[in-house]
Amino acid sequence: MKKWLPIALVLVVIVVLVVVSITRRDTRTRVDVAEVERLDLEAIVSASGTIQPQRQVDVSANVIGTITHLAVEEGQTVERGDLLLEIDPTEYRAAVAALEAGVRTGRADLRLAEASLEKARQDHQRQAELYREGLSSEEQLIAARTSLRVEEARVESARHRLEQTEANLAKARHDLGKVTISAPMTGLVTRLNVEEGENAIMGTLNNPGTVLLSIADMGTLEAVVEVDETEAVKVRLGQPATIEIDAFPDDEFPGRVSEIGNSPIRSGGTQQAVDFEVKVLLDRAPDIVRPGLTAKASITVAERTGAIAVPLGAVTARDWPLAEDAIADLDGGQARDREEALADLGFSAEAEPEDVEREEREGVFVVRDGFAKFVPVELGIAGEEHFEVVSGLEDGMSVVSGPFRVLRELKDGEPVRERAPDRDDD
Repeated sequence: MKKWLPIALVLVVIVVLVVVSITRRDTRTRVDVAEVERLDLEAIVSASGTIQPQRQVDVSANVIGTITHLAVEEGQTVERGDLLLEIDPTEYRAAVAALEAGVRTGRADLRLAEASLEKARQDHQRQAELYREGLSSEEQLIAARTSLRVEEARVESARHRLEQTEANLAKARHDLGKVTISAPMTGLVTRLNVEEGENAIMGTLNNPGTVLLSIADMGTLEAVVEVDETEAVKVRLGQPATIEIDAFPDDEFPGRVSEIGNSPIRSGGTQQAVDFEVKVLLDRAPDIVRPGLTAKASITVAERTGAIAVPLGAVTARDWPLAEDAIADLDGGQARDREEALADLGFSAEAEPEDVEREEREGVFVVRDGFAKFVPVELGIAGEEHFEVVSGLEDGMSVVSGPFRVLRELKDGEPVRERAPDRDDD
């Protein structure tokens, strides 16, 4: 019996130590803590799209026919007025020749009608003189007058027929000119869709026709991106931007917003997403670039210098004024320590009555002497990693910045302690 006594004493000591360890265990909530500081912030709107030349012309056919001569190749630089291609002119030349002959015939008919009119005028004058002298009857005078009017009408008709034929000739010559297509601008042939021998189709109301080729001014490029409707309202003309092109991963290209679309771009689906097209003009372009390259634009929509800032993860929301279940319940010395630590932050362990009207307010938990106090704040712009705080905080304060699952359930006045930097538990 005596030999078991030391063992029993050891077990009792161990149990006592375990109980003491449990009772003295630190039950404070482990949190991440960050300092409120003054920073230079930029609010960025990011959007994806493609690189396109600011000025590009699609060349289409205005007449129907077979392409008989192609004078350019894709990738070739052309000057304004250079020959691009020719469409078979045979039919249009024949139409011009026929109408030129028609014009000559019309002019001859007009001269003939004018000669007949002159004769009718002379006959009428002679009959009028004879009638005054009593040598001609009234019936003969009326016949001469009628003949004069007929010839006048014939001259007018011949003149109108000639004008109509001349108008048709002008149109035929214009159509003949369309078979020769010249460059409307100086630029690079970025796309060539046809070959010699193919048919060019003229566009109609419901058919845009054949786009023969495209010419672009590659000296001035822009990023055409689609911005979400919630961000598009922040974008303004002239705002600076940075363009990243996937084909040039090591470079960034500065630019400015040059155009903001007014018509929404809707994607399919039951819940349609609404975007707006925004164009960013590049200040400089890569030496080798092609239209359609994928790009990302980061548009600076707001800037702040020396703004009071907190990490994005520090901002949470609570119903304000706080309800009873949002305030930590402490007693004894811990409650007295809390009252002393949070006195200047306006802490109160007494919640407002339940019938008080509440609203959701954004705020942060300020850490003071091991206790966290919820402080409503007014936020400004959002930077890449920080929020601007317009009112409610001062630089130098410490705030809870995470973890999110802890911050979401954290109560006002709750005891907290800072997590070790390398810990990822809660």
